[in-house]
Amino acid sequence: MNGSEKKKSWWKRCWEKINREFRWFLPGVGYKRWLALTVVGAMLLGLGMAVIILQYYRTTTNEFLTPILAFLSLRFFHRPIRFLLFGGIGFSMILIGIWGANRAILKPFEREGRPAWEAVQQYRRKERGIKVVVIGGGHGLASLLSGIKAYTHNITAIVTVSDDGGSSGELRRDLGVLPPGDIRNCLSALSNDEALLSQVFQYRFKSGVGLEGHSLGNLFITALAEITGSFEEAVAESGRVLAIYGQVLPSTLSNVQLVGDVRMHDSDAIVQIKGESKITKAHGRILRVLLDPPNAQAYPPTVSAILNADLILVGPGSLYTSILPNLMVSGLVDAMRSSRAEVFFVSNVATQRGETDGFNVTDHIHVIEQHVGKNLFDLVISNNNYKGDLGEGVDWVRNDATSRRAFKIYETDLVDGLYPWRHDSKKLAKAIINVFEERTGPLYN
Repeated sequence: MNGSEKKKSWWKRCWEKINREFRWFLPGVGYKRWLALTVVGAMLLGLGMAVIILQYYRTTTNEFLTPILAFLSLRFFHRPIRFLLFGGIGFSMILIGIWGANRAILKPFEREGRPAWEAVQQYRRKERGIKVVVIGGGHGLASLLSGIKAYTHNITAIVTVSDDGGSSGELRRDLGVLPPGDIRNCLSALSNDEALLSQVFQYRFKSGVGLEGHSLGNLFITALAEITGSFEEAVAESGRVLAIYGQVLPSTLSNVQLVGDVRMHDSDAIVQIKGESKITKAHGRILRVLLDPPNAQAYPPTVSAILNADLILVGPGSLYTSILPNLMVSGLVDAMRSSRAEVFFVSNVATQRGETDGFNVTDHIHVIEQHVGKNLFDLVISNNNYKGDLGEGVDWVRNDATSRRAFKIYETDLVDGLYPWRHDSKKLAKAIINVFEERTGPLYN
């Protein structure tokens, strides 16, 4: 490379660097307002110092200092020229100082291939994002949260506390705490470092007296409940420890139990079964579910989040054991009907054994309407990609002519390529945000 090419390359690198740094002034970064405040503050400070120096200059009789002050103030130039010189030097020093401070502070947080200004811009955009409330449970809800946090940080996950199986059920019976399982899944999904914390927080002990079968996250939340004295405070503290985006709230703080009326396959008799884990294992068709006690009141912050939401998403999740136990909490559906938010029902991709065998989209919505009333949803979002092996006893949840006539439906490919019975979190979140903005227009810049 000759001298001319080296010089051209050097100028190109300098221009790219200047262009990259000036991206801090792009809209949405939230940088310009603070820079303007700093400049105004520096100008006022300089003005104050100038007043003092001018007063001293006009009153001093010191023959030695007078010419020095005259030289430093550049009196041999006209005042507009002095203003430009001092102002330009001062403004440049402010920019360089702020730039250096930003570099020093943000350097540890820069990721390879992603400049700090871009991270700040995206964070600010998500900070001003739409207020989303998601109601559901299980892995479906966690998958949705994992995708939706890429668009907004104003997320509230509302989960059921009727779980009585596995680790959650054992902790509930032995220690009297509300079941932490679904809450643990949501906290992990909303975490700032989901890749690492989902492994640690979801880790399940395979052996050990008293530990076998328990997940670390369940034990962690239970321990915090003992330390703080309340389950809701334990959930809030867990969120702070995991640096989650948004919040996770129980639908109620009451110690509720799920009760189901099940028509048995072998005898055609209708049996009432208590306990969420037992209902799906009863080998029958679930006719209806209810909460015991039936007057369990909604957690007030949950109601507040619903009333202040821009978008409410019901599902995905187990119909009878995750979605309905939330909606049947007293006051929750009333808050949804009173909210100004758009309410979307997110249909499951596949049926669930022992719970929704043979169901289509219409069946899911009709079951919800039978339990909590009609006209709850503004839109239904469902999958239309039916490629993949679901396994024995599992079918696609499809739309039919009835659902298309009765409900406003948005159909698109929502399937996870590796696990076709699940939603792809990115596809689902993108579809939800796109259709929401088509209906309302973007609520953030």
